[in-house]
Amino acid sequence: MIEGIIALYIFMLAAFTGYEVISRVPVLLHTPLMSGTNFVHGIVLVGAMVTLAHAETLLEQAIGFFGVLLGAGNAVGGYVVTKRMLEMFKSSKETKRG
Repeated sequence: MIEGIIALYIFMLAAFTGYEVISRVPVLLHTPLMSGTNFVHGIVLVGAMVTLAHAETLLEQAIGFFGVLLGAGNAVGGYVVTKRMLEMFKSSKETKRG
């Protein structure tokens, strides 16, 4: 098992790297990247569910449930945002028909 300090260090490096990568994405690429990250969020959700299934203590189950809850909210929210962003690119003629 990873020691607490090493796990915190890895988490901090991942957060910094993620922030740096996302902050340099051009505005035109946000919609395609959001669709791609929804796939990743789905994989995270499956991983959280597998982890929850293997939890033994009440604390592990609570943390696993919280992880599943956050992962599901993140995936669903990503799809909602992607849908709203794609609706912005529709012409007014398409909107009147539908």
